[in-house]
Amino acid sequence: MNKLHALIMAALCALALAAAAQDTNMLKTDIGVFESRTGLVIIKAFNFVGSIPVDAVDISVRYKESTEAATGTKTYGMLIAIQGKPLPHERIYVDYDEIDSLLDSINYLIKINSDASTLPTFEASYTTKSGLRIIANSDRRNGTIRNSIQYGDEPRIILTSIQMTQLYDYIAVAKKNLDALKAGK
Repeated sequence: MNKLHALIMAALCALALAAAAQDTNMLKTDIGVFESRTGLVIIKAFNFVGSIPVDAVDISVRYKESTEAATGTKTYGMLIAIQGKPLPHERIYVDYDEIDSLLDSINYLIKINSDASTLPTFEASYTTKSGLRIIANSDRRNGTIRNSIQYGDEPRIILTSIQMTQLYDYIAVAKKNLDALKAGK
């Protein structure tokens, strides 16, 4: 019986550690910390902006408003979801206060060219608090610049320039809608 109890306890601890590991990425953002508080009623509201199909993967953008019911305190941000094979379903939080720098960075990376470095190859990237990376890399031998996104240790998802522009546009729409929410419109 003691061995069974020890086995059950070990299994429960393993599950708890796995759940905690998944939450650590969320807890790097203000909205993630706000939503993870216990002992409170938190209302999580969101609206879909759009999605970008990339081969077998779908990248979607939503904007969020989270409210503590008792006090009416609110926080705002975005949720970027990446799902499809072979990737696991990833939900990536982006705080409201980092959206402008994310937009500026995507705009820069869309326009970057081989003059960014005197060396034959380069990589330029921007990373959010939660670990979403927007990347442009070049190979002067081919004369091409490739855009991609990556989350954590998952493989990079290559985006065309049109798809990268779509991502920018969806994030800009989310920011505009969040601004209207914050202004009470």
